[in-house]
Amino acid sequence: MGDKKLGFWLLTALVAGNMVGSAIFMLPQSLANVASPAGAMLAWLLTGFGVLMLALVFGQLSERKPDLLGGPPSYTRELFNNKTKLGQIMGFEISWGYWTSNSPGNAAILITLIGYLTYFLPVIQSKQLMVSFGSFDLLLGNFLTFIISSAILWIIHFLMYRGTHEVSKINFVATVAKIVGFVFFIAVVLIVFQTQYLHPFVAEKILKTGEHLGLYEQMNQGALLTLWAFVGIESAVWLSGRAKNLHDVKRATIVGLFISLAIYLLITIFAMGALPQQELMTADKPLVDVLTHIIGPTGSFVMAVLGVLSMIGAAVGWILLSVEVPYQSAKLNLFPLWFVKENKNGAPVRAAWVTNGLTQIFLISTLSDSIANAFNTMIVIATLANLVPYLFAAIYSLVLTLKGESYERVSTSKRFTEGLIAALAAGYSIWVLKSGLTDLKTLGLGMLLILSGLIFVPLLPKLKPDSHR
Repeated sequence: MGDKKLGFWLLTALVAGNMVGSAIFMLPQSLANVASPAGAMLAWLLTGFGVLMLALVFGQLSERKPDLLGGPPSYTRELFNNKTKLGQIMGFEISWGYWTSNSPGNAAILITLIGYLTYFLPVIQSKQLMVSFGSFDLLLGNFLTFIISSAILWIIHFLMYRGTHEVSKINFVATVAKIVGFVFFIAVVLIVFQTQYLHPFVAEKILKTGEHLGLYEQMNQGALLTLWAFVGIESAVWLSGRAKNLHDVKRATIVGLFISLAIYLLITIFAMGALPQQELMTADKPLVDVLTHIIGPTGSFVMAVLGVLSMIGAAVGWILLSVEVPYQSAKLNLFPLWFVKENKNGAPVRAAWVTNGLTQIFLISTLSDSIANAFNTMIVIATLANLVPYLFAAIYSLVLTLKGESYERVSTSKRFTEGLIAALAAGYSIWVLKSGLTDLKTLGLGMLLILSGLIFVPLLPKLKPDSHR
């Protein structure tokens, strides 16, 4: 293979870059609407704790089962018996659900990127009618969004032909740049931070529906919002087959998590201390409003640049990860072998064409508001589909500790600690899935997304005696 392996810093940038994306720009406002400052802090801490347990599970598995490359699909196959067809099918289903859910997610990232570009190219917001077919109206702004987002998608696609290592370096630069930008934001806001805006620190929240939320309910509602900010914690694990050192996978996952958690928590609290709560609750662009309040119109420019950097990094990172999923899974006999094809630089060319082709299809949603509404529903389903691999990884880690498998030379106390971590991670995953799937429509469509993969099961490689290695 011509591609270089990924070191600790490139893996860390992938983890942090995939987590710190568009959510950071709206979460202060979203949290202010459902939680008091105390409730928001508790939500971040609860989510941070739950995701930390998941990060530690991935780290444990990379140490206890270093031969299982490719992350969650491998763990799932082992959980359901790696020597059986059931194990192969379940591993494939995890890859399938995660892969198909990433395509609408990638489209959403590209669309959000165009949203930040409107600051520099106002014409993207134009409502001028270009053409009309019956009930379908094509507006100039929608058309430009489609063209520009598609162009960015295919530029990243062809950059990937240079190899995963080269694309990871681009993601590294974008991630470092946006982290520096957010540190600048925190430093500026700290100058005008007023504790009086945080009062009352603990208070009941009354929603627009009239529902009253106590501190516990605020924490629960806020934790569901903050979780979406951490989807991407598994990025380094999926690319473990590309890592120079498997120990770097664990370290990158945990360090990337703490970088992201620190940025999210500090920006949320400082935004709450820079604007009165009522202003923050109604802000369409909370971080822009905060900086504009402090440094004037320049604040809009700074946040627009930060937004573009954030979304470029997220787009590169998520497209890279999405392409690697079918490729890495195919190498493990958990996806059709057709996806294994590489170019001379080790780039998975077939996986790239199919993955980015699916994303291109979802970008059609930018052409019509009615299509966009259906697309938004798909985004919710896609995000929940990302949680299933977390759950199976946690259960597999728990099973290993209960059986004592791979713990022969480990102390009883360490085995107990790792078992407790796995149990907490599994419990957290179940809680989130239960909370997110209370809507029957979402549950039904989510199941349809996962079960649709069964059509492709006949294309999976035949099981061989050592195919699980």
